[in-house]
Amino acid sequence: MSHGAIIAAASREVGPSLFFALLIITVSFLPVFALGEESGRLFKPLAFTKTFAMMSGAILAVTVIPVLMLLFISERTVPLTVQWLKRILIILGGIFAPGVLLAFVPLGAAEAYRIALVVAWVIVSGILLIPQRFSNEEKNPLNRFLHWLYEPFFALVMRFRWLTLLASVVLVAATVWPLRQLGSEFMPPLEEGDLLYMPTVDPGISTTKARELLQQTNKLIMQVPEVSTAWGKIGRSDTATDPAPLTMIESTLELNRDKSKWRTVPVSRFYEGWPAWAQRRLTKLLPDRRTITVNELIYGYEWPDGTHIPGLNEIVQIPGLTNAWTMPIRTRIDMLATGIKTPVGIKVMGSDLQTLSEIANRISVVIKTDETTGPFTVSAFPEKTVGGNYLDITINREEIARYGLNVSDVQDVIMSSMGGMNVSFTIEGLERYPINIRYPHELRDNMAALGQTLVATPIGAQVPLEQLASFTVHKGPPMIKSENARLTSWVYVDIANIDVGSFVKNAQSAVDGAVDLPAGYSIVWSGQYEYMQAARARLMIVVPVAGVLIVLLLYLATRSWLRVGIVLIAEPFALIGAVWMLYWLQYNLSLAVWVGMIALAGLAAETGLVMLLYLDTSFERFRDEGRMRNADDLWWAVHDGAVKRIRPKTMTVAAIFTGLLPLLWASGAGADTMRRLAVPMIGGVATSFILELLIYPVLFFLAKRIALRRQFHEYAASHSLREVVA
Repeated sequence: MSHGAIIAAASREVGPSLFFALLIITVSFLPVFALGEESGRLFKPLAFTKTFAMMSGAILAVTVIPVLMLLFISERTVPLTVQWLKRILIILGGIFAPGVLLAFVPLGAAEAYRIALVVAWVIVSGILLIPQRFSNEEKNPLNRFLHWLYEPFFALVMRFRWLTLLASVVLVAATVWPLRQLGSEFMPPLEEGDLLYMPTVDPGISTTKARELLQQTNKLIMQVPEVSTAWGKIGRSDTATDPAPLTMIESTLELNRDKSKWRTVPVSRFYEGWPAWAQRRLTKLLPDRRTITVNELIYGYEWPDGTHIPGLNEIVQIPGLTNAWTMPIRTRIDMLATGIKTPVGIKVMGSDLQTLSEIANRISVVIKTDETTGPFTVSAFPEKTVGGNYLDITINREEIARYGLNVSDVQDVIMSSMGGMNVSFTIEGLERYPINIRYPHELRDNMAALGQTLVATPIGAQVPLEQLASFTVHKGPPMIKSENARLTSWVYVDIANIDVGSFVKNAQSAVDGAVDLPAGYSIVWSGQYEYMQAARARLMIVVPVAGVLIVLLLYLATRSWLRVGIVLIAEPFALIGAVWMLYWLQYNLSLAVWVGMIALAGLAAETGLVMLLYLDTSFERFRDEGRMRNADDLWWAVHDGAVKRIRPKTMTVAAIFTGLLPLLWASGAGADTMRRLAVPMIGGVATSFILELLIYPVLFFLAKRIALRRQFHEYAASHSLREVVA
């Protein structure tokens, strides 16, 4: 058979399966496109990139790749008809001429990758141009090693087929336990490099005291060595988009970018007690100290001897101040979307502010004292809907009439002395500022001083204001909030050492059992929990639709519902590794993890389809050659499709690992999210590959033996008859 015919036959053999495998990976990412708001903006670029790449790969796999194989997969790229000296010059020129060009020409933005590009070109061009010798599969050292490794396990599972299937069912069932241990959150913590300290004080605080609190908290924070700078504000900034009251402090803490200057904690290693020379060498590979985490910086950490090192939350403990720690960007996004600045927020909705305040207070007490939520609650601050102080000045109309005054005359004095009166404007460039005149601070900072404010009468007399009006102070709403045309009061809850989903589940149970809501009042759980619910609602609709499309593509690729079922068995096998690896790394179920699971579904279907392809190909070849006469022939056909084709299947999985494993050691902003994307795929592909090698041959053998039972009986009967006649 000619070189071109061999490549054409190989392309026809694997091309359709690879085409549909890539399409399945593309379809598996459709649920990501249904995500909205923050989650959609975060993951849609990834989904678009992967979709375009897989679609292009599917098309190239059946069009361009076979042509490139015909051109470059040969022992000699430069034909022997060319004189040997010219061949050498062509090979050397093709390898080194572009390499020299890459080494000296300006590369602009790619300048940092110059050496990598030169090395990559030399390697790739050398592989293509230098004459090679293709060894037989049986002589390939790697293939022989894989055969040696896989053969005993294949023989074992094929001997104990039903026991193997039972063990696989037990493995899948056992995965339920670690899955139930995993918490849930909207997104993994994104280390932004800075912290935002947002405590809340009770309404009625004065400007002077607020400024004093801000200075005190920043001085306490600056005592921590990991904090390089702390600056903050209290109250509303000069912008219409920040309606913050005077009770809200915002301090931005810039952390030291050099993690080597952070405090470290001893770590217990296996080489403790070993000789000093061995410990010194192993310490370079596995350090016996680690840098504290941001979470430990905030909430403190334990020394090996049990000593507790206080964190920022314990250092900044001032009476009347309710702490809340978060990230600057994270908080801005949360407050724009839900208004809640803490991970968990509780919105109490109703019609009466006093009732809302009482309900919010009861809820905060339950959250802080319940045994399922209290140990994990850093703070639970109920918003004071009626905690503001209001000064009412009631004018005595009979008294002002005796002095010939109008109500407006007295009100003008009150306004000009307390609030100030704009008398003119100052123009500075294109900006215009009002000039406001009012009494000095010492003449209006208490009710006694305000009572001495003089009111001029028409006859020229000066009458103290306290003779013309009465002063009273009453409580009222410092800020009125409404949502969906209903008044609302919020409870800010900051949590630690627990995931959002588990905390809200426990808190809902505690609040439902301890707080009775009057008629017309309701509770809405907000914050990051609200994002989780919105994303879950979307995925519950779109994921089944994507699943149906994947099943249809599998049927188009295999033309058999039995084969579709066999391929889909790879999905629970993949979940085994994904769930156990998440449990081992103590990761919560988050949207990043679910996106990784969605990608894993496509990868598992791809590896399962490739495995089934080789089993089917070997079976058809054995049958065409007349070697499908009994169960022994079927056993050897399955052996040929599984053991003899182990190398391409291993290469497929190795390529996936090569692309994903570096993400486990990624660092910097966004690394936590990328790790949670990669971990389910790494663990899932590993277990699906191993279990496919062990389970697929068993399932294929049993299914084919049942389908060919009559044929095997007929052959056995005819063979026995010939022996009798003989």
